[in-house]
Amino acid sequence: MHLISLASLQGFLYPFVVDQSQRAERKLVAILAADVVGYSRLMGLDETGTLAQLKALRRDFFHPLIASYRGRIVKLMGDGALVEFASVVDAVECAVEIQRSIAKQRDALAEHSRISFRIGINLGDVIIDGDDVYGDGVNVAARLEGICEPDGIVISGTAYDQAKNKVDVGFKSLGNLHLKNIADSVRAYAVLLNLPAGAQRRPLRQRFRLVTMIIFLVVAAGFGLVLWPYASALLSEHPRLAAPAGGKPTIAVLPFGSLGDNAQEDYFADGLTDDLITDLSKVSGLVVIARNSAFAFKGQPKNVEQAAQQLGVRYVLAGNVRRAGDRIRVNVQLVDSATASNVWAERYEGDLAKIFELQDRLIHHVVETLSVRLTENETSQISRLPTRNLEAYDFYTRAEQKVYAVDRKALGDALSLYEKAISIDPEFADAYAGYARAIVDVLSFDFQPVVLSAVARQRAYEFAGRALELNPKIPRAYAVLSILQMLDGEIDRAIESVQQAVALGPNSADAKLNLAIVLTYAGRNPEALAAIEQVLQLDPKPKAQVYDYYSLVLYMNHRYEQALKALRSAGPDDLGDIGLEALAMASARLGRMADARKAVEAILKRIPSQNIASLRIMYSHHQRQEDLDHRLAALREAGLPEWSYNIRGRPEDRLDAAAIRALAMNKIWMGHLQDGVQFIMQLSPNGDFALRAQRIMVVGKFTFEHDLFCTQSSAILLGRKFCSPVYRNPGGSAEAHSEYVYPDSTSVRYFSVAQ
Repeated sequence: MHLISLASLQGFLYPFVVDQSQRAERKLVAILAADVVGYSRLMGLDETGTLAQLKALRRDFFHPLIASYRGRIVKLMGDGALVEFASVVDAVECAVEIQRSIAKQRDALAEHSRISFRIGINLGDVIIDGDDVYGDGVNVAARLEGICEPDGIVISGTAYDQAKNKVDVGFKSLGNLHLKNIADSVRAYAVLLNLPAGAQRRPLRQRFRLVTMIIFLVVAAGFGLVLWPYASALLSEHPRLAAPAGGKPTIAVLPFGSLGDNAQEDYFADGLTDDLITDLSKVSGLVVIARNSAFAFKGQPKNVEQAAQQLGVRYVLAGNVRRAGDRIRVNVQLVDSATASNVWAERYEGDLAKIFELQDRLIHHVVETLSVRLTENETSQISRLPTRNLEAYDFYTRAEQKVYAVDRKALGDALSLYEKAISIDPEFADAYAGYARAIVDVLSFDFQPVVLSAVARQRAYEFAGRALELNPKIPRAYAVLSILQMLDGEIDRAIESVQQAVALGPNSADAKLNLAIVLTYAGRNPEALAAIEQVLQLDPKPKAQVYDYYSLVLYMNHRYEQALKALRSAGPDDLGDIGLEALAMASARLGRMADARKAVEAILKRIPSQNIASLRIMYSHHQRQEDLDHRLAALREAGLPEWSYNIRGRPEDRLDAAAIRALAMNKIWMGHLQDGVQFIMQLSPNGDFALRAQRIMVVGKFTFEHDLFCTQSSAILLGRKFCSPVYRNPGGSAEAHSEYVYPDSTSVRYFSVAQ
């Protein structure tokens, strides 16, 4: 819910235009904006219960706490609230107590009925109008609340400057943010809460006084006095302190080092790191940095504090591995970057066959230390053995290290290794899911020499389905299905699948990227933007491909300047096809035609045959026609040609439907492509065709639509139909087999009918 309505914003503007002889009353205050997360969904599930619970929370927590911190409720708006404080410190402490109090009582409720809040705080100048307040000071607080994580608090830079070192919490910089309808960028900080389940808490001021009294008593007692031996022993155990963002501890698993002398141990160390990231990512109570960002530190000197700062986390799990035959030794430590100290360190040495027991122990040790409560489903998934066959696991681990390199050879090698793992253990669900994920990349990047598109599509469905038969709780398999279903135009099913992937892997950047992609093609652009921004939080050092999709999502939300800024983050040399298209589209929409045309030149240099007509087919799974038009119109304006190689037949040379039909039915076309490569195309009376050219053969169906000639083959354009005009070629001849010409999706074909 937006706390500041359009009417409120208009009310803010009116004092400047109606009577400038009267100066509006202003004052500098701290504004707190709060909102219920997913209020509409909760009301839909249980309208009466949700409303009653919200009223009880206001009565039992909000109103008393606001009063105790000398706040004034400006207005209550459905599920939102606007509160004024004279002191930023009061506002922040009040917000912290609200979130902690609600978190404490919420654990006793059923998951579907729990209410969570987002809170934004800003120190700013506001206009006073009776009991109401207006202005950017209010608007910034509302916008900060809108970007906040559930159960979290985000404050502006002006509020941070007053609250830092005065409040018993930590802060994490979110950088300079561009907020909707706010002219200048705003510094923002997330308040690092600590919400261990069931902990008894005191108000911040009481806790501060208590800590001060303890320090005073200890000092007064003298250093030679041994106090509280049992408490001292407890404090020396693994601490249960977390520095969460949005109420959750943040952690990164850095690539484990290999102490061996050969590559075998190197990939094994990477595999162990992967498994730990994957399992931790299933824990909804954590924020876990994605593999790609963590592996940006592979091969670098271990500087845990620096890595934590760059990745925006408090905790770092790091270690090293030595593998010798059937024996393994692992040294691992959990580091608290806030104190630059080890939370704990462990050494494991034993049989390689017990590697899964080690992984399980490490995961539970982390979540226990950070006071994270595992759900029953999370516990079962983390404890589940992926395979009992170490040889199969070895091939799987090798495949996992190949699949992240998006090139033809690496993907081919990965598929082969997954197949070996499956042949050894036919019930290895993760190997099936990995194979499905890799083959979708083959399909997406059109690596036909690896696997033909039609075969790749069939296998992706088959292997993802088999993975879910063996283990119905694999996020990767659902993510694969979502992309396949989206391409098949089954948008509703795709959304269900990708939401299941996110639910099972709440920290999976890949799953949330797929969510953003599916929501974009579903026409739910604001939701897609929220999803991909979560990807960047989980993957702060992403591959350029993520920026490609980020720029596309921003473009679809009509945020053209931000789309260009996202592309600059990737760098011009790293942009993929989607990124170059977004660069051309956003530049064209902003009237920067020189930049737009330069981007199209880069597209055509990479794919000389690229054209509007083929992209119309490739992107036809857009559920809303206006979204497809929004993309293609901008590309056309930027200068992308309508047909392959910018062929433009004259209207007087264009064949009508009858002429095309007479030319095609039960005929053989012989000719050459735009580059001189010869082809022959046989068209049968029943609508089948077979096309042969140098090193290729394509079969499919042909049809006629109005005055267009259409072909459809499972090997081209994801099996979709492509239609184009046919022209007489004024400069052609029967001898040169070039009397006619038509553009297909990737070439221009000059031909004559064989006699």
